[in-house]
Amino acid sequence: MLGLALALMGFGAMPTAVTAVGLNGASVVGPGLIGQRAPDFVLPAAQGSNVRLSEYRGQVVIISFWSSRCSVCATQLTLLDRLYSTYRSSGLVVLAVSVDDDPLHAGQYARAHAGGFPLLLDAAKSVSRAYAIDRLPSTVLIDRSGIVRYWHGDDRADDGSYIAQIRALLDDAVAAP
Repeated sequence: MLGLALALMGFGAMPTAVTAVGLNGASVVGPGLIGQRAPDFVLPAAQGSNVRLSEYRGQVVIISFWSSRCSVCATQLTLLDRLYSTYRSSGLVVLAVSVDDDPLHAGQYARAHAGGFPLLLDAAKSVSRAYAIDRLPSTVLIDRSGIVRYWHGDDRADDGSYIAQIRALLDDAVAAP
């Protein structure tokens, strides 16, 4: 954990995380963004063109923050790819944001771990700062209207709580624009 804290020092002051309880009592961690509009961003994809978060309004979005130095991030990306394959026809979008310092190394890692969703490069760490990432992997679930609904600081995307949260967000027609 100390190594991660040192690696994240490049983000500036370490953010204070807020712990909340999500659907089915699942613990979610976040910097107070739960219930707030998700900060918009534009990032280059490791393969393909730039991606803008706001272009996915009306869909449920998962943003996963990862690093090539994070030993469990590859597993998390694989689990998210399975979820994406299962739920993309229902309106699920997955975006994976690298927090690597070296964009070349991050790009190589992204090409080696390519899945069905874009792996984005945040070399300046502007998106990571906007979402106050303090651990890896971190996963943010955003509803159809662009509001952050859940925040996970773990690598258990196949856990029942993730699936229940995703299904609830996909079924939430009220939040759709």
